[in-house]
Amino acid sequence: MTDFIFMVKDSSYMFVTGPEVVKTVTHEEVTAEELGGATTHTTRSGVADLAFENDVEALLMLRRLYNYLPLNNREKAPVRPSNDPADRMDLSLDTLVPDNPNKPYDMKELIAKTVDDGDFFELQPEYAKNILIGFARMEGQTVGIVANQPLVLAGCLDIKSSIKAARFVRFCDAFNIPVVTFVDVPGFMPGTSQEYGGIIKHGAKLLYAYAECTVPKITVITRKAYGGAYDVMSSKHLRGDVNFAWPNAEIAVMGAKGAVEIIFREDKGDPAKLAAKEAEYKARFANPFVAGARGFIDDVILPHETRKRICRSLVMLRDKKLENPWRKHGNIPL
Repeated sequence: MTDFIFMVKDSSYMFVTGPEVVKTVTHEEVTAEELGGATTHTTRSGVADLAFENDVEALLMLRRLYNYLPLNNREKAPVRPSNDPADRMDLSLDTLVPDNPNKPYDMKELIAKTVDDGDFFELQPEYAKNILIGFARMEGQTVGIVANQPLVLAGCLDIKSSIKAARFVRFCDAFNIPVVTFVDVPGFMPGTSQEYGGIIKHGAKLLYAYAECTVPKITVITRKAYGGAYDVMSSKHLRGDVNFAWPNAEIAVMGAKGAVEIIFREDKGDPAKLAAKEAEYKARFANPFVAGARGFIDDVILPHETRKRICRSLVMLRDKKLENPWRKHGNIPL
């Protein structure tokens, strides 16, 4: 029931039933560490947020976490003035995204180069690594960061990552912390294991969390934003306040190759014709300007000015007040 759980390796354990009971009832041989140790809960179950080598490190990191948070939901998060200028440009971001759309890059680099002093406090770094969550500051103000990680599973959304991000977005909303979302998502993870596991319902948790969220929401699309996953990642359709895109961003139902193979399936036997159609599709739709013309993107920005534009948007949204229609409580798809 707690908001965050820290554990210490080789000395802290959590389980509903211990190894002895497990052995008696199910005849499984398992150690306390394997069943409910810090590594298990931070990599496999996702019950705990961070695991540390010793108690001292855990307490120091707990202090660091508290530094970002308000003491209750009626107070504002502490502001820590920084010498990092709000209009700082980072030209190296212009070459962060590779020219080849199938090549990965590290989203953590973008986050570090955008936030105050490169300081990003990541939560659950070893669980559902295809999405990043954590706290940072922009102009001294605490923000929650949610970002797809192209290095893992190409940044796809799956069951675990949807639940991880949804819970974090709801926490930020509960404590009035603005949410900054960096998007590079090719879609939801396909496959029987995901469908049988209920990806439709669990993916809807993230959709619900962003839709219900009333704090300032700023979104930056860096490369791909395809299909339902684009919708889920704090799009305008989910009441995103300010939605930016980098010049090479693609906002579409799917990639050009997949779309052309479906639209022109009668030309499947003619690779040259398909290649020409794919090039035409890319020229027409593989850019953020079509979405911008329809009002789904507020502005197309150069990568090096990302920090400046986010800081400016946060100032603009500082006094945002949004009341959801009254109801006894929401019914999140649990």
